[in-house]
Amino acid sequence: RMADTEDDDGRLRMDAAEEQRLKAAVHYAVGEIVSQQQEAEGLEFTKQFIAALTETTYRMFGTMAADLEAFAKHGKRATIGMDDVKLLARRKAEVLRAIEEMAESMAAADSDKRASKKAKKAQAAAP
Repeated sequence: RMADTEDDDGRLRMDAAEEQRLKAAVHYAVGEIVSQQQEAEGLEFTKQFIAALTETTYRMFGTMAADLEAFAKHGKRATIGMDDVKLLARRKAEVLRAIEEMAESMAAADSDKRASKKAKKAQAAAP
């Protein structure tokens, strides 16, 4: 659970323990990905490389989170939406394409759920 403290810009900030847990989770995930690459490519990566990649990843996602927050705030919304994520990815065509495919897939799944619920309601209401 994130701390309910806000900075001067009104953004939520986590306490030191929460930030440490998050960094540890990022370090673990980066380590897993690096291990997979080591096996697949037959490469060796040093612990210093993994630590640097972890820190870079952590900072990059912090920046991305702040950008997403700014996009939503600019749109006078309290919730970050799919359009904000697409806006963030606009300069990376491959990433944007993957996000758009995921959004379409999610929308189709949501539509299927709604249709299923409607059918169940209609079936339950039928004599």
